[in-house]
Amino acid sequence: MAAASLAVPATSIMGNNKTFKNKSSARMKLTWTTYDLQLKHVFTISGFSRKTTPVVLTKIEYDGLVGYGEASLPPYLGETQASVIEFLKKVDLSPFSDPTHLEEILHYIDHIAENNTAAKASIDIALHDLTGKIIGAPWHKIWGLNKMEVPDTTFTIGIDTDEMVRKKTREVLGDFNILKIKVGGEHDKRMIEAIRSVTELPMAVDANQGWKDKHEALDMIHWLKEKGIVMVEQPMPKYDFDNIAWLTERSPLPIFADESLQRLRDIEKMKGVFSGINIKLMKCTGMREAWKMRNLAEALNMKVMIGCMTETSCAISAASQLSAGLDFADLDGALLISNDCFEGAKLEEGKIIASDLPGIGVKLTQKLFK
Repeated sequence: MAAASLAVPATSIMGNNKTFKNKSSARMKLTWTTYDLQLKHVFTISGFSRKTTPVVLTKIEYDGLVGYGEASLPPYLGETQASVIEFLKKVDLSPFSDPTHLEEILHYIDHIAENNTAAKASIDIALHDLTGKIIGAPWHKIWGLNKMEVPDTTFTIGIDTDEMVRKKTREVLGDFNILKIKVGGEHDKRMIEAIRSVTELPMAVDANQGWKDKHEALDMIHWLKEKGIVMVEQPMPKYDFDNIAWLTERSPLPIFADESLQRLRDIEKMKGVFSGINIKLMKCTGMREAWKMRNLAEALNMKVMIGCMTETSCAISAASQLSAGLDFADLDGALLISNDCFEGAKLEEGKIIASDLPGIGVKLTQKLFK
């Protein structure tokens, strides 16, 4: 594991009847460490397979409080543990005296370098966790959300053999109320039929840009609706807006953007092309921008889904803080791994429910930082 640190002075902060006094000795200290997530099953989507996901975990300490963050790095997004660490080494927080000034600090973080969205998210999440602890409340309460009013989370089943698909489905029956199936290849109908031989649970499908012909895609969506599918995610190549808009207009199911969408600036381009958007912290730089994306999409009368990568309960708990009131949730990332190093949001009757602990609501369960 790799680790490093930076420090910055702090200032007076009021929160939850506590006064954080202006002390010259009070510092924000940022540290990071690498970690590899072990998936319970080989994970296959349209285009590739993997058994592990590298992450970089961050920690910000301030006046006796600790905030945790995470950068999850599935290979197809282009970031690596090395690139995240290089980004973190460029961070200079010394101009900022108050760690709760999130807008100001995160504006600076975003302009250090282009892209690097997961690296930026790792700082954003840690700052939100720290700020929530300073205030003394979880973010769902700060945002005025009811943590129990969340959609069922999907449980993801990757492309696989009939036997393995049925096995994965049986393993989770009784724990989830909706499944998410990775499609986008020649065996899509076989996959769906295999699952239908085991359960009648509603399903979402994610084609990961795997369908190329709009007419074939529409025929497939009509067939899927007959099989109890309730939504379709990223059916066609991400920049094929004209054909996706054609498909969305004619589809009997809502069509959600994933790869076509990354950040706040992309949302207005999605209006009229997709029915809704899938927000992921690792793609949009974290909780601050995700909250703005949610609000803009809702103002544009678009549906909203909160999604994830393969992540520990750190990033999943962060996402769970803003899932109340959304149309769909796909927050099973920590449930797909065997070595989660955090405790946080929990699966309860098919829903990922945020913790009432302040901040993002997590506890580190292993000694990972030096």
